[in-house]
Parts: sequence; structure tokens; C-alpha cells
Amino acid sequence: MRVGYGFAELPVPDGTPMGGYIDRPGPSTGTLDPLRVSAVTWSDGDRRLALAVADVICVNTDLAEYARRAVNLDDHARPAAVCELWLAASHTHAGPETGCVPGGGVTPRPWLERVSGAVRAAVHRAVESERAADGTAHRGELHGVGADRSRPDADRTVPLDVVAVWGDGGPAGVVVVLPVHPTVLPAGNLLVSADLAGAVRRALRARLGDGVWVVVATGAAGNVSTRFTRLGQDAAELDRLGGLVADRCVELLAQAGERAWTGTDRIGTVRARRDLRRAQRDADLGSLATEYEHATAAGDPVAARLARSRLEGVRARALGAPPITDTVPVDVNVARVGALGLVGLPGEPFLGVAESIRNGRGPIAVLGYVNGYPGYLPTAEAYGRSDYEVLVSAVAPGSAETLAGTARQLLEEA
Repeated sequence: MRVGYGFAELPVPDGTPMGGYIDRPGPSTGTLDPLRVSAVTWSDGDRRLALAVADVICVNTDLAEYARRAVNLDDHARPAAVCELWLAASHTHAGPETGCVPGGGVTPRPWLERVSGAVRAAVHRAVESERAADGTAHRGELHGVGADRSRPDADRTVPLDVVAVWGDGGPAGVVVVLPVHPTVLPAGNLLVSADLAGAVRRALRARLGDGVWVVVATGAAGNVSTRFTRLGQDAAELDRLGGLVADRCVELLAQAGERAWTGTDRIGTVRARRDLRRAQRDADLGSLATEYEHATAAGDPVAARLARSRLEGVRARALGAPPITDTVPVDVNVARVGALGLVGLPGEPFLGVAESIRNGRGPIAVLGYVNGYPGYLPTAEAYGRSDYEVLVSAVAPGSAETLAGTARQLLEEA
């Protein structure tokens, strides 16, 4: 097995509309830390898989397809790069708006081309750097960084996956799958940033050394954020939380991991299309507004924040164009890289969805925000509550379970 890494910067001009928050006060005014597209490639000599992670709010299906064509274009200066591309969003809420609406949207033309160009450059650089490497998978609990953002009393613990790439004499690179919303910076922030994903990249590289590359992908973070774990919403807090994640990654890497792949292993990829039923429900906006007013008057900041988020959910769901079909088509992507299973789910799956896919099936990492954006994918149980994620979701109860079942089936086929 040969593995490579590459990246390309993703500049954001001042004055760019920013994605992620419905109540953003204006466009970008500068850059806190630069955005990038990071890419890792695996090749067994016959097949190649490329995972590219872009520091954007979401990847719509048009962007995924545009990038796929761009990456496989042979310009005679470099070889055609891949036979399979997964394009994932880090889901930073401090990057450009890329058409992120419930049910999927259209990517603004400048970003369709800019992101695709950066993906192409990053993947080609990864292909050119491919070297023989073995891999191990490490998994453990991460404390104090993420928790269920609608449950103030929830455990502040989430699973953390680290895939290590080993070259001659030590680690060559790591892929971190972190199921936590990168939303440390607030809606009032107008500085471009990769947010938590960027902070983890910086902190982990500082600990592992400049010769070790780092890719940070966001996992099944639909219902998980730093809302109840962060101590602030600024650059210093990004550094603190990024350091906590990096320290835990280093601890896991020091322990024996599961074999992921060796030099003679093969790659298998498979993709399946599913049509998810659209949600059919109306929220009582008046009751939600009253709830927010009461929580604010009572001086309860946690209750007020949760009530406000429910109002935001109703408003956000109305942003998209009226649906022209009763279903939302999405793709589930699965790959086997030796013994390692990789699952790429579209949109924002709840953490429980990922855990139902793993379920003792060996080393498996589940990524969210891959190759499409249907919006939030709550578990069926969550639809019994009026949380933000359910109110804004464009798909009906059972949709997440459909995708999880598809992923489990595809893992047997890949």
C-alpha cells in the first residue's frame, strides 16, 4: 500500500459572505487562520482512494461532482489522480458560504471553481508524494471537548478515531476523525478561520513535529458541539481545545493500535444512492417565540440559548428553495483500505448513527459531511423532541437509520 499527502490553501477575500450562522452581522473582514484543502491518498497499484477535506461549511452534490471531474482531469503535467474521490467539509462556521441549506443547495460559482481547484492541487500533490506505508487504527474517549449540544447535563465525552500512517522509522502522518461541531467562534466573528479543525491541526503538528502531516475530518457531529465545554469563543479557546484533542491523539498513538493495512493489502470502494423522504411537519413559531421570551425573562442563559436555537432552526429551514420532489437523493460511500473500514455519510449525522454502524465490526471510522448535504440526520428517537436539529432537518424520521443500514451492508461488500 502506498500513501500520500498534499494540501492547498483556500484564500478567502475580505468582504466574502460567511456560512454557518443565520444571524451573522456582515461579511468577512480578515483572516484569523488560513483555510485549506487537505488530501490523503491510498493506492494499491490498481485502485486509488482520495479523501479531501475542505475548510468550508458544506459540500453540495454539485461541488462533489465538479471536484471529481477536476481531480481526474489529466493535464499532461501530472497523472490522473484517482479512481475514487471523497470530498468532505470540515464544517467550519468561519469560512465562505457554499450554499449550505437543508435538503441541499447550489454552490455559488466562485466557490465551485475555487474549492475544486484547491482539491485538484491537493490530491495531485498527495499522489506525487505516495510512498509505501503501513497503517494502524486507534480509538479512545475524548473528555472535555464535545457533548450533546441540546442536553446541558450530557456527558462531556465523545469517541475519537486516529488513523496513523507509518513510514520508515516512525509516523509519517495521521488522519483524525473528530465528531464535534467546529463552532468555537461565535456568530459575531467576521474573521475567516478553520475553527476547531484548524486548531487541532496546528496543535498536533506542534506535538508530532513538522515532518508528520495531519488531516482532521469531522465525524458524525450532528448533535455534538463545544457549547457546554468551551470556556470562551476566541482564538485562545481554540488553542486550548485544540490542545486537548492533540494531547489525547498523542496518548492514543503511544498505545498499540489495530492493524489497518500493510504493504500487500488491497482497496475496495462502493457507493449506493438512497432517496430519503422529505419531512412533512410545521413548527409552532408562536410557541417557540414565547418559550424564548420566558427563558430570557427568567435569566436562565442555558434555557434561553436552547430556545433561541429552536427559533433559528425554523428560520433556517425556510432559507432553501421550495422542494420540487418528495425525496432527497443522497449517496453513502464506503471503502475498505486493508482491514480499515471508512464510511462517508452526507450531511450531519447524529453521533448515535455512527456508533450503530461500527458495532464491533473491526476498525471503522465514520465521517460526516461527505459528497452531499441533505442537512441534519437525527436519529428516529430524536424526532420526539423539538430540538434545533430536528426542527431544521429536511428529512423524515428513519432517514438516518436507512443510511446506517446501507453503510453496514456496503461494509460487507467493499
